[in-house]
Amino acid sequence: MKALGLHEVRQEYLRFFEHKQHLILPSFSLVPQNDKSLLLIGAGMAPMKKYFTGEAVPPRSRVATSQKCIRTGDVENVGKTDRHATFFEMLGNFSFGDYFKREAIHWAWEFLTEVLEIDGDLLWATVYLDDDEAYEIWHKEIGIPESRLVRLGKEDNFWELAVGPSGPCSEIYFDRGEKYGCDDPDCKPGCECDRYIEVWNLVFTQFDKDEEGEYHPLANPNIDTGMGLERIASVLQEANNIFEIDAIHDILEKVCETAGYQYGSDPQKDISVRVITDHIRAVTFMISDSIIPSNEGRGYVVRRLTRRAAKHGRNLGIDAAFLYKLSAAVIDSWKIRYEELDENRDMIERVIRREEERFLKTLETGMTLLEGEVARLKKEGSRRFSGEDAFKLYDTYGFPLDLTKEILEESDMQLDEEAFLRAMEEQKVRAREARDDSDNIGWSAGGAMAPEEIKEDIEFVGYTRLQVSGARLLHILAEGEETYHLQTGETGIFYVNPTPFYAEGGGQVGDTGVIVGEDFKIAVTDTKSTKTGHSYCIGTVKEGTVELGDVDLYVDEARREKTRRNHSVTHLLHRALRDVLGEHVNQAGSLVAPDAMRFDFTHYEAMTPEQIQDVEEKVNAEIFRSLPVTTRLMSYDEAKEEGAVGLFEDKYGDRVRVVSMGEYSKELCGGTHVDNTAQIGMFKILSEGGISAGVRRIESKTGLGVYAYMNELDERQKELASLLKSNEDQITEKIRNHLEREKQLEKELAKLQADIAASKMDRELGETEEIQGISVIRGSFVDIGVEDLRNMAEKRRDKEDALVLLSAENAGKVQFVCASPKSAIEKGVKAGDVVKRVAKIAGGGGGGRPDMATAGAKDAAKIPEAMGALEEILAELRN
Repeated sequence: MKALGLHEVRQEYLRFFEHKQHLILPSFSLVPQNDKSLLLIGAGMAPMKKYFTGEAVPPRSRVATSQKCIRTGDVENVGKTDRHATFFEMLGNFSFGDYFKREAIHWAWEFLTEVLEIDGDLLWATVYLDDDEAYEIWHKEIGIPESRLVRLGKEDNFWELAVGPSGPCSEIYFDRGEKYGCDDPDCKPGCECDRYIEVWNLVFTQFDKDEEGEYHPLANPNIDTGMGLERIASVLQEANNIFEIDAIHDILEKVCETAGYQYGSDPQKDISVRVITDHIRAVTFMISDSIIPSNEGRGYVVRRLTRRAAKHGRNLGIDAAFLYKLSAAVIDSWKIRYEELDENRDMIERVIRREEERFLKTLETGMTLLEGEVARLKKEGSRRFSGEDAFKLYDTYGFPLDLTKEILEESDMQLDEEAFLRAMEEQKVRAREARDDSDNIGWSAGGAMAPEEIKEDIEFVGYTRLQVSGARLLHILAEGEETYHLQTGETGIFYVNPTPFYAEGGGQVGDTGVIVGEDFKIAVTDTKSTKTGHSYCIGTVKEGTVELGDVDLYVDEARREKTRRNHSVTHLLHRALRDVLGEHVNQAGSLVAPDAMRFDFTHYEAMTPEQIQDVEEKVNAEIFRSLPVTTRLMSYDEAKEEGAVGLFEDKYGDRVRVVSMGEYSKELCGGTHVDNTAQIGMFKILSEGGISAGVRRIESKTGLGVYAYMNELDERQKELASLLKSNEDQITEKIRNHLEREKQLEKELAKLQADIAASKMDRELGETEEIQGISVIRGSFVDIGVEDLRNMAEKRRDKEDALVLLSAENAGKVQFVCASPKSAIEKGVKAGDVVKRVAKIAGGGGGGRPDMATAGAKDAAKIPEAMGALEEILAELRN
């Protein structure tokens, strides 16, 4: 058996199948493309599902891959068992109507026994109960004796979907030896013990299952195989689990080095080491594929794994952010196959560090509250943790439920999860009741007909026309009912066909304008559409009595022109953001209005001023290039092949509208646009900021809006010059001088306040007392800052060789400071240990160096109790 490293096994596998005329494809992204049924790629065949179903044509009839995969269904077992992992690689060779069972079986055997040099006598094969063809190939052609061939039923050896391609399987097992087995003399593959490990699964897709459950032979049977890279590497390296494999063990050692921990010395800490080792691989690969931590979907998977790993780091005594450093070990090892890891190194490290540091703040508060409540319950003899308290931790402090459950399990406590879910549902109800219904204004303006009651089609002609003569007013709605006339001053909803009025959608606001009949005029204040796509206008009758019949329609042209400029610039901005920040950037929402443009996008940190300027310059450069703006209708797949950026995919039908701006931008979009980028005029970013975890927002102006903005800035500059009594070109220097003077005055004031505080504290500080053979000084104050406490504590510690413990209450908040002299530290009394225990009594936490430490707390009423507990604390800590 060849002793190959993990990366060598992958290389040998791909080389072998390349020699068998397979196209070697790079791993697909962990984010499924055009497949809403999957959250993440969890199997080697998942990205090629459409090739098997016939929805798409594969690049070649023979393909092989090493596919990165994520599975989190058993995340709680990661680190506790030998086999569970969230990230793994699946080696696979696939045939799309080319070769079938004979070749698949022979090549699998050849690779295992000749390339990897595994002893054939240690390999077993399983086949589906009725698959005599596969059985005969294994027995008569490969030569496996019947004693090592096992027939298994449908649950174990048959792959199928509810409807579609399906077929029998054949699995290859490696015999690890009797020492891993059980007492059953008939032990063989299918047994629950650890003796036989499955290394390869061959799926023979030969049927098409219909809705009645009938299996029909496929005209062109397919082959789908999967072999876990980590699993076969563990066989070759005779490893007991995946954490002993060379490349993965290297990461494990980095974890231990970071923690200063000797692996194998504590079973519980070993679990934490393995969890971190597994999770950092998963997180590194997911972020490299542009999955940014968030509170939903794929982003939540990254967030959950990062936070689990950070929590287990705490179990190992690691209090600071460390995971981002470990990602380098993953990148340096796996970049041999996944070059994008190295290309995305900086982004990966920044995203992990940012998420970890955010969580550490949450963890500190949540752990203190959780541990305090657990201690109280245990003292009362209770093992049941309140669901309401768990929800408070989640809702108020952002402490994840799964982490609460893990910690409670470690403490042998049970969570009242039903009460948690009730509290969660009650919050959702409150949110729904409090939600602003402004988005439904179209329906509230007199109600609307149910979509199925509107039979006529509504044709939108507003891409090319802003005026329509002889349109037909089909329906009038007011007060929730259909009517046939409306008087002056009354408001209603109007269905007109055809219409040039653009209905709100894709971030673009609806058009306004007028509808004119023979004896009436309607001022259109908004345009929206029903769920089924029927466009309607909202308006107020300005003259006459409205009746059904012929009307003329006029869109507010100036307003539409401003809106078109702002919509078109979102496309240029989207492309520029990707160019500057990276391809992970995606649109996350927008508002396109006449006088404003708001663009939300996925990104993990604030943009720098240089990045903002770079994006702004790139957008303006494309505006000044006068790029032609063209639109084409095509199939969704054609649009994807052309590289069009598709947003909100679930809203697109079979035919999509692709908007191109030269060769710079190409996006799927149903909005209205300029004919040439030069019509945008100019682009200016007004602000950039975060609106939620992993989502940023840019607000901007275009065209005459930029001109108005520049005029406003000019007026402000003149006003500043007047206030500073200077010329406009001297404003910066004048402000700088004022700031320097202000800074100097603040220093002088701070020194004066510190001197006053120190004098006051010196007068009020208690006398030196002797506790447990250690000189101690204690004092409690009101409205004294933490820096003043630190300065006084250091001063008295050094002057009197005493341990100093001080507290202060400021606006309901509590601060503790402890300074410990060298003489006390040598006796085991460290400032960090003292202040941590003191603060805990007052509902807080903290820590620091052995000689100086600080802590915060919330319950000011507990200050006397906390300060009075010093005798007991010193007795506990003293050597």
